[in-house]
Amino acid sequence: MNRKNLIAFAAFAIALFFVSPTFAQGYGGRGMDTAAMRQRQEARLAKMKSDLNLTQVQADSIKAISMEFMQKRRDIFMDPANQGMSREDRMAKMQPIMEAQNARVQAVLGPDLFKKYQDWEQANRPQRGGNR
Repeated sequence: MNRKNLIAFAAFAIALFFVSPTFAQGYGGRGMDTAAMRQRQEARLAKMKSDLNLTQVQADSIKAISMEFMQKRRDIFMDPANQGMSREDRMAKMQPIMEAQNARVQAVLGPDLFKKYQDWEQANRPQRGGNR
């Protein structure tokens, strides 16, 4: 995988990581409960499945892989030892996790569909709203 795609996926992963907990905590009075978050994730997966013509097995595999690695990324961000780290240092700590996730997804999809998946992820990445 080339560096540009890795950076794009890293940006997506971080955006997804920051968006989900922010909504769950009620940031800006626009909170989203767990059921609503789950519903949004399911809708996103359904769109991905449709747009990329994934089989149910592929979609289920991507969902399972995403959930597993989302927890690993969350653990890095929630670890008190990492709270004082710069964004770049946390990104460096997350890179092996993202590479492992990409390797698992690519094994499920194959190289051609994996490239389409990466493009889809970049085009459909959640946008962060509001000013911090």
